[in-house]
Formats: sequence, structure tokens, C-alpha cells
Amino acid sequence: MGKLVIDGGNKISGEIGVQGAKNAVLPILAATVMADGVCTLKNCPYLRDVDKTDLVLERLGCRVHRAGNIVTVDTRGMCDCKICEDLMREMRSSIIFLGAIISRCKKAVVSMPGGCPIGLRPIDLHLKALRELGVDIQEEHGYIKCSTDKIVGGNIHLDFPSVGATENAMLAAVCAEGFTTITNAAREPEIVDLGNFLNCMGAKVRGMGGSVIKIEGVSKLHGAEYTIMPDRIVAATYLAASAITGGEICLKNVNPRDMGAMLHVLLDMGVQLRIEKDKIIQKAPKKLESIHIVRTMPYPGFPTDIQSPFMALATVARGTSVFIENIFENRFQHVDELTRMGADIKVEGRSAVVRGVNVLQGANVVARELRGGAALVVAALAANGTTTIGGTEFIDRGYENIEKYLLECGAKIRRE
Repeated sequence: MGKLVIDGGNKISGEIGVQGAKNAVLPILAATVMADGVCTLKNCPYLRDVDKTDLVLERLGCRVHRAGNIVTVDTRGMCDCKICEDLMREMRSSIIFLGAIISRCKKAVVSMPGGCPIGLRPIDLHLKALRELGVDIQEEHGYIKCSTDKIVGGNIHLDFPSVGATENAMLAAVCAEGFTTITNAAREPEIVDLGNFLNCMGAKVRGMGGSVIKIEGVSKLHGAEYTIMPDRIVAATYLAASAITGGEICLKNVNPRDMGAMLHVLLDMGVQLRIEKDKIIQKAPKKLESIHIVRTMPYPGFPTDIQSPFMALATVARGTSVFIENIFENRFQHVDELTRMGADIKVEGRSAVVRGVNVLQGANVVARELRGGAALVVAALAANGTTTIGGTEFIDRGYENIEKYLLECGAKIRRE
């Protein structure tokens, strides 16, 4: 396990081309197992989670090849329907393979998933959705065993607009007999990206981006070529990194329409934004203003994934900010580490009150999950002195060469 060492106090200014989206590429990679042919995915980021997903595909019998940011998957040799326990424990998102494997093999065996320890993320909604499509599911000794003679379209209502459950239902339904309707579906842009990819493969999915998704089952899917959407959370993280240091930054390869809630918060903090079709140009004020109240919500609300990096912003803003975490009950693990750096944060239940201080101080801190790790990077860039961040394996799950991009924009950062 490596460390990031950051000497704070340098403005983050320059230009960054934003990577492909982690939360889009993983379900799309899972979807390739249903193709009768070869899928070519462009704009695939270099991430630990992508590497693990590729390994899942290979262990299922698929052939995976990467050339730069292009990943080619040939699933014609797929010969297994089980995902081994070690991979499931490392990466919670591997549960998304369940719907795809069932669609292709009519059976699947996976262990209970792991991932970042940010709170309970029960998969009951996933299993309920699959049962609505005629899948028999048995849970035995930590394993989920699924089987069916045929997948039949049905009406699926999600009690909560879960992204993962929506994706699993979509994957299982695209080759089902008849029609499937998913109500209270997740509306995230990554859901739209998955639906667009499935349609490129020959599926008939409509309504993505709304709360009702309708799917007409098809007999089979073919290979396709597709470009992964830009990562809106990574984009917002780099905006935070520049804002906290008083810099000016230009992000390319972004979709500002997917980032409305985040951009509105930045505007409230006093930054200047110029928005173009696939570009965001931001100029930070000398002193950021407090955020007042931020509530994490499903899309199009404020994303839980950017809560912690924006809390880092609030630590040096003028005034008091309040964060209310409505998605995960254990997503304040970064607070103790920010407090080590001199932040003034009080947590009560799912609420955190942040009183801005004049300056943060460098310290030895540890990332305990992905987005909290990004928050520590943001804070370290503005702190006096040197900050050493352990737990970089979490950061690498979602950020491609984070030190490279920040170094090119003026940061003093290195990996040890």
C-alpha cells in the first residue's frame, strides 16, 4: 500500500481532460457477458475497480484486452457462471454481474459482496427485482444461488431508487420474454449510459433518466462499440481541488448537464463558472463562502459521492456549513482525519456541522474509503505544510492517476 505526499499551498490551475466514469463503466463491462460477439469500450479509465472487473470477466472465460483507454471484451468463450468469493469481497459493484450472468446462463452463483465500508447497502432490492422476473434465489452460507428456466418480463417496483438494483433489473430484463416495467427507477446519468449501451447491443430499452423504465425483451444481443461517459464525480473533485486553493481550472470532456446540483453549490460558495457544451471553466474567489445546508439525495439531488470532497471545501470557507447524509449512514469516516488537519467539524447522527477555519495544517492521515480519500487530497492541497495520505488503494478505486493530473496543474504531490 502506497502513500500520497502533498505539500500544500499551491494553486491548482490548468486544464484537465476528465476520465471515463467509474460508475458507468463497471455495469457496462458486466453487460458485455450477454453479447454474442465482441464489445469495444472507449474512454475506459485506469482504475483498480476496472482491473478487478476485467479479472471477473476473465475468470468467467471471457477474453479481455486493453490498449490505452480502449477495452475489448470477447465473451464467446464464457464457460462459467460463478464469481469467486475473493473478487466479490474486494468489490461490491461485482454484484452487478448477477443480472447479466442470469440473462446469459439462466443460473448464477455469487458470494455476498464487499467494497468500501461506508454503511449498509443491502442487496434485497436486487434480489426482489430478479424474483419478479421469475428467478429462483436461494441464500446459503454467504452465497447467492440463482436459477431459472426462463426469464419472463414483469412489473418491478423499487422501494428506493437504487442504482445497482435498477441496473441489475435492466440487465436481466433485456433478453426476457415479453415486457418489463421498472418503476421508481434510479435516474442517474450512469443508468442512461447503461441503457444506451444495451440499445447499441440490440436491446429495446426506453425511459432511462426518468423514474419509469420500459424494456421489450429481445432474443439475443450482439457486440457493440461504445464510448463511456465522463465521470461527473471526478470532475467535481477537481473543481473542489482548484476552488480550495484559489485556482482557475478548465475541465474538458465533461457533461455539465449531469452536474447541476454540484455546480449550484460551487456557485453558492462564490466561484465563477463558465459552462460550455463539454467544458467547465472555473475561477475561485480569494475566500470561499459557507454552503449553508447540503442534503445528499438520489439524482438529480446532491450526490453522496461528492459530499466528502465538498466538506473539505467547507473546512476553510467563511462561516458555517451543514451536511446531512441521507444515503449512507457511515459516510463521515473522513471527519476524524480532517479534524487532525485542524478542521472544526461536529457530527451528530447523519448531520455534520462545519465551521470554517483560516487554514488547515498538514498531518499524517489515512483514507478509509474512496470518496473520503479524495476529500483528504482536496484538503491537503490547501493545508500549510506536508500531508501524508495512507490508504491510497481506496483512492485508486475511482481516480485515475490522481497525482499526475494534479501535478500538471501545479500541485506538489508524489506517490511513495
